[in-house]
Amino acid sequence: MTECRVVHELPGRLRIRCAGFHDPSFDPAYMEAVLKNISGVGRVRFNIGAGTVVVGYNPDNTCRKTILACLKSLPAEACHPMQKCHSLPDPVGTAAKAVFSLVTPALPRRLAGVFSWAMGLPVLVRGMETLLTGGVKVEVLDAAAVGFSLGQKQYFTANAIVALLALGEYLEQVSDVKTIGLLSSLLRPRVEQVRVQRDGAEIRLALTELRVGDRVVCGSGEMVSVDGRIMEGEASLDQSSITGESMPVHVQPGDEILSGSLIHEGRIILDARQVGPETRLARINRFLENSLRFKSHGQQQSERLADRLVPATLGMGLGMFLLTRDIRRAAAVLTVDFSCAIKLANPVATRTAMYSAAREGILLKGAQALYALARVDTMVFDKTGTLTRGALEVTDVVPETGISRNDLLALAAAAESHYAHPVARAVVAEAKSRGLALSPAGRVDFIVAHGVSAYVNGRRVLVGSRHFIEEDEGIDCSEVDRSAGTLRKNGKNLLYVARENRLLGVIALRDALRPEAVRVLRDLKAAGIRKIITLTGDHPATARAVAGQLPDLDEIRWDLKPEQKAAIVSDLQKQGHQVAFAGDGVNDAPALITADVGICMPGGADLARESAQVVLLKEDLNDLVAARKMAVQARKIIRTCFNASVGLNSLFLLLAGSGRIPPVLAAVLHNANTVGVLGYAAAAGMQRPVKKKGPGL
Repeated sequence: MTECRVVHELPGRLRIRCAGFHDPSFDPAYMEAVLKNISGVGRVRFNIGAGTVVVGYNPDNTCRKTILACLKSLPAEACHPMQKCHSLPDPVGTAAKAVFSLVTPALPRRLAGVFSWAMGLPVLVRGMETLLTGGVKVEVLDAAAVGFSLGQKQYFTANAIVALLALGEYLEQVSDVKTIGLLSSLLRPRVEQVRVQRDGAEIRLALTELRVGDRVVCGSGEMVSVDGRIMEGEASLDQSSITGESMPVHVQPGDEILSGSLIHEGRIILDARQVGPETRLARINRFLENSLRFKSHGQQQSERLADRLVPATLGMGLGMFLLTRDIRRAAAVLTVDFSCAIKLANPVATRTAMYSAAREGILLKGAQALYALARVDTMVFDKTGTLTRGALEVTDVVPETGISRNDLLALAAAAESHYAHPVARAVVAEAKSRGLALSPAGRVDFIVAHGVSAYVNGRRVLVGSRHFIEEDEGIDCSEVDRSAGTLRKNGKNLLYVARENRLLGVIALRDALRPEAVRVLRDLKAAGIRKIITLTGDHPATARAVAGQLPDLDEIRWDLKPEQKAAIVSDLQKQGHQVAFAGDGVNDAPALITADVGICMPGGADLARESAQVVLLKEDLNDLVAARKMAVQARKIIRTCFNASVGLNSLFLLLAGSGRIPPVLAAVLHNANTVGVLGYAAAAGMQRPVKKKGPGL
């Protein structure tokens, strides 16, 4: 238990002081996520210095008690010894340092000295700690510059350096908080409430209140929100996000299913096996924070170069003092620090690009994702739900003698009109698009995962698979073998229609290609992608039919299991390719993790969304092209910032070393250059690429 007490309270608002907040390993962002996942909690704001948190909530006793109980028993994950926690932005402290540096010349000399040493002491201490534990790095150079200026009683210079250092830290912290907050909100659970059987009654609960062992009820049109085993009922389940197959499957008691599946028809009761939504948002926040703090390869290179320049600058300053005995000239040299702009421009450009991308519906999880996406030369797509829409459409109506195409379609649509199956929806939609009148159907009998039996105009009509029509109902289907074989070779699924024990014909359906797919593949090639491959678990005929519609597709492979997809991605990497994989199902998770960049579609399964480094939040593949362009643009911005920083600072260093500018002017020029470079990185990163719309077929 942690000592906790309410220090101020208004209706719907609590200010709570907790001793645990002073723990150095306490992670306020993690705890903020935990609190926000309590039903009824809105705004959460921590003040670690005061050891308090302000929580806004719906003013009811249950919510208040839950908040207090949560804070009195802090979860172990909230205090992680290995977690490097960052301080929250302090605008007041940053502004105070800036104001004091500006008024320093107007203060009495002795008073200015006292305050300046107090203001510079933290920088000096941090520099000494860095020197003893990490060697000669930028903190040492900052401390040397401040120390030289204080030693020479150049208080304005010392305070200006301290204020600008504080401003740089503040901007980086604000960037962190804004980016994490936006990305966290975009990844909130998509299912907020579930239906549960408790004490013989069916009630609706928030997902956060679900417990292991609860009996969760799922009906037609609903998404399964938990992992569990079916206890009662049967259903036709769309598991395209799990298996990659576009056709629904039949599930029954005893079957285990994963969250993210969609129930097309039927009703099931699940025994919840995997829950834990109370920490879902917290885990997302922790992952995002870690990923944002994980430095990309390019950022690591910049920081290594910056660290190597620090000893050179420090050596030049000391050498200048030994040669000229002019401490003002030496201090001027020390105030010109290459590493500030070099180190800060990369994370600022990266975070700005991530924020801008998120506003466009493109979620980039960290600097490494952005860096890797800019270097990708090979794009690998899963087929179902990625290049295709995962929705069937009627392509052919093939009647037998004695019935027309429209009559066959109208008869099938009449029988299917009360059926919620995706095949039925496709048939009914096609009939309506042709303006066909549908006769009323009676005595409708759904045979899950097989077909439908109905009486239309007093005569029994059967619509379904060949197995249902021929084997279950004993109707000969051999007359359509030739046409059926041709349709299957073209990658189409077949629906057999019979009436009064006689086959009337077949209707062919196919998973429709996304209308923008052709243009997107062409634009990816134009954006520098050299090779595009599609992988699928579908049959060869279906795969070839899709490939035939995509002129920029270089290769397609079929009949693949999840581990085979990952192995293909791994083989491409061994050949020297930088690989991005785009998918949306649980079966895609191994390939998403294996690839240099994993990209998940908006309707993807939860496991796929968590495995991917890039998540598209809108059903538009054009966003993938936009993401690639943003990544390339961010890399160009970083290079421009690097060149500008090195070039201008070299000029300032030459002027300082020759004694042509005093320490104050050197500090102003150097810090103005740093702020200018960071401003350019932020402004340029907010520019949005133009996204092409339309199919472009």
